[in-house]
Amino acid sequence: MVNKSTIKLLSEHGLKITPQRIAILDVIMALNCHPTADVICDHLRINHPHISIGTIYKTLDAFLSKGIIEKVLTESDTARYDRVHDKHHHLYCAETERVEDYFDDHLYQMVNDYLRKKRIKNFKMKDFKIQITGKFSD
Repeated sequence: MVNKSTIKLLSEHGLKITPQRIAILDVIMALNCHPTADVICDHLRINHPHISIGTIYKTLDAFLSKGIIEKVLTESDTARYDRVHDKHHHLYCAETERVEDYFDDHLYQMVNDYLRKKRIKNFKMKDFKIQITGKFSD
């Protein structure tokens, strides 16, 4: 079944609507994590066995350039993809490379106020994200 919100999102961002783009964006939106391209590929191969990893990377790049998703880098330089656009930070476990969203409006406002007042020489801040490294205790 075609997800109408996926088609609308692609259309709103000026991207051609293709079965591959729909499938890739559906997987990203369905996964409740920050998937790597390989994880996305593994999920896609169930219903789209012939989609290439190259197509996945090109599509992810198109999504990044249009602001549909954002890239989160881990300490091992593994690229993970984030679909959440609300102001948030990340909790990161280097042991497992697990990344979770962390929402704290007070922290965001405090750091934002500090950085706006402090002003970094020869640099204009657009936005920021904090990555808090530690270990999850599931």
